[in-house]
Formats: sequence, C-alpha cells, structure tokens
Amino acid sequence: MNTFLIVFIIVTSVAVVIQMAILAALYVSTKKTSAKVEALAEDVHKRAAPVLDAAHSLLVDNRDKLDTIVDNVAVSTTTVRNQLQRLDTTVTDVVDRTRLQVIRADELVTRTLDRVEETTDLVHHTVISPVRQLSAVMRGVNVFLEAMLGRREKPAATAREPVRRTASDEEELFI
Repeated sequence: MNTFLIVFIIVTSVAVVIQMAILAALYVSTKKTSAKVEALAEDVHKRAAPVLDAAHSLLVDNRDKLDTIVDNVAVSTTTVRNQLQRLDTTVTDVVDRTRLQVIRADELVTRTLDRVEETTDLVHHTVISPVRQLSAVMRGVNVFLEAMLGRREKPAATAREPVRRTASDEEELFI
C-alpha cells in the first residue's frame, strides 16, 4: 500500500507542477496582453483627445451660430410651408375659375348653336318656303300666260328620250 501512496504522491506532484507551469504561462500572456492594451489605449488617448478637444471647442465657440442656423432653418421651413399653402390655394382657385369659364363657354357655344339652328329653321320656313311657293305660282302664271297667248310649244317626248325631272320640278308640280 505504501507503493500506492508513493505513486499517488508522485502523480499529484507532477500534476501540481504542470498546473504551476500553466498558471505561469497564463500570467506571462496576460501581462503581455495588458501591456499591449495599455499602449493602444494610450495611443488612442493621444490621438483622440486633441480631436475631441477641438470638436468641443468648435461646438462651444459656434454654439450661437449653430443656434442661429437652426432657428433660420426652422423659420425658412415655416415660410416655405406657408408659401406652398398659398400657392396650393391659388392654383386651386385658378383651376376652379378655369373650370367655371370652360363651362360658361360651353354653355355659350351650345346656346349660340341652338339659336343658329333655330334661325336657320325660321329663315327656311319664313323666307325660303314662301319664295319657292311664290316662284312656283309665278311659273304657273307664266306657263298659263304663254299657253293662253300661244307663245310656247311643248316639245314632244319621244319614246326613246324620257322626260327627265328634278326634285325641284317634282315639288313645283306638287304645289
């Protein structure tokens, strides 16, 4: 049993020595990493600190100007919005007025065409029809007088040549 205890103590001693070596390696590695991180942090601090200081001083020095710029942008935005609303109102008004004028012009043209048509019908019925009737009566009187006085001879219609009559002749004969 004694050998077993000696083997156990030797194995434990070797394990402790291996652990000590691993811990020593971890310590050295951590020390190197810590040194690199500290150097990097110092480098960043050296480079960033002037930039941050310049930005801070720029903001502090120009704060009034930036406030003025922001106020001007706000006022300009409000003015542009108001102008666009006025423009929208004006354009809407112009479109509405134009639409009304187009409707009025359409009604005027329609009324004018209706009156022209009525006038044409009226002229046709009151002037042209009586003139045609009077013309037909005058032709009838003329034919009657020629027939009575014997001045006009009727041409004989041959079998080959039929008498050709127009629509106005037909109307005159009807009257």
